[in-house]
This record gives sequence, C-alpha cells and structure tokens, in this order.
Amino acid sequence: MFSTFFISTGAVALSELGDKTQLFALLLALRYRAPWRIIAGIFLATVLNHVAAGWLAVEVADRLPLYWLRMGTGIACIALGAWMLLPDKLDDDEDKPSRFGPFAAALVGFFLLEIGDKTQIATMLMATSYTPFAAVMAGSILGMMLVNAPIVLIGKNISARLPLTLTRRLSALLFAVMGAAMLPIWG
Repeated sequence: MFSTFFISTGAVALSELGDKTQLFALLLALRYRAPWRIIAGIFLATVLNHVAAGWLAVEVADRLPLYWLRMGTGIACIALGAWMLLPDKLDDDEDKPSRFGPFAAALVGFFLLEIGDKTQIATMLMATSYTPFAAVMAGSILGMMLVNAPIVLIGKNISARLPLTLTRRLSALLFAVMGAAMLPIWG
C-alpha cells in the first residue's frame, strides 16, 4: 500500500513539473495574492478530476484482457515519457484576467486544464496498474499538491530555480522504464 502511494505521488509530481497547470498556478498566485484560496481550489479540482479519471480507467481496464491492458499501459507510459520531453506553455488567451475569485478560478481552471493532461493520464495509468485505488488517488493528489502548493506560496521566485530541462528528462526516463517494464513481452 505504501509503495503504491509513493509511486503514484512520485509519478504525478514528476509529471506536473513544468506543466501548464503549474504555470497556471503561478499566474493565479501573481494575480490574486490569496494563496490558501487558490490552493483549496487546486485541491478540490485535483480530487474531482483525478478520482473521476482513475475510476474511469479502472472500469475500462476491468473489461480488457490482461495482455492488452499491459500492452496499452506500457505503450501509454512510454508515450507519456516522450511527451514529458516537450515543454508546456500557456496559450496567449489563457493569460486574460478572470472574472471569478481565486478559489473559483483555481477550481474551474485546474479542472479544465487537467482534462487529458499528463498528470491525469499518469493517474489513470497508476490506477490501472496498482492497488489499492485509494492509495493511488491519495498519492496522485499529494503529488499535485507537492508541486503546485509551493508555486502558489512562493510564487515567481521558485519558478526561476527549477531545472525544468533536467526534470523533464528524468521524468521521461522514469516513465519509459516503467512502460517498458509493463509490456507483456517480459513474461
């Protein structure tokens, strides 16, 4: 159970570094200067998004033969690793001021930005590969909060210090190794 929790935490935290939602957290922190309301919005959005994605992934996985589940999960992990090599940036129109308060802006923005995002896909992969489900979800949520809460609390100063290129490369390698290990060709 603890290994599942830590694997999920690490996978999601690594996926989130340099991600567009992390950049969005920084923008919210600079715009609103209300860190605890932003963090609460991020937390609730992460819970709703990741639990729904994890549940959906498990439901689909329960209907697939183990061979195809392992093949799909392995290939998806390798693809996610390759995706991590690409830096994320916010679209120009995402920098417009929000008419919502910090909690609502964080809740809605994070929920929508997480749909189809690397961390959501990582959560889905962890949910189909590890048990118990609660440990995967708790780790996934903690991984998101470990990366985003400091960004919100410290703001602009921390973003300049993260070695994002190295972090992306290490994340890509981790997911490629995990993906290769999941492939059913190993027995």
